[in-house]
Amino acid sequence: LLVESGGGLVQAGGSLRLSCAASGRTFSNYWMGWFRQAPGKEREFVGAISWSGGRTYYADSVKGRFTISRDNAKNMVYLQMNSLKPEDTAVYYCAASNIAGATLTSKYNYWGQGTQVTVSS
Repeated sequence: LLVESGGGLVQAGGSLRLSCAASGRTFSNYWMGWFRQAPGKEREFVGAISWSGGRTYYADSVKGRFTISRDNAKNMVYLQMNSLKPEDTAVYYCAASNIAGATLTSKYNYWGQGTQVTVSS
């Protein structure tokens, strides 16, 4: 089970930190990803972090602004979002995969319910 939190309304240029709490499985066995879906658009990859947290990947659209981290002791993964833009507005989802480096939604086995992020201009 994955549960996201931390979404909300923020002005452009602001920051938010999303959290994802995992339960029910051995969290450290999974590569964790963040995705987002804006109205009328397909769900897209935002970034991912390796089992140990030593490797991260990001979509070009968020590179340098977003940072993913995880705390395996707490079964938590985070998405720190800085310099937010109106185009970052979407529902954000965390997901778990047992495939290293996965960026496709089809490679993720478990999903949270999502949390809304709205960036006003």
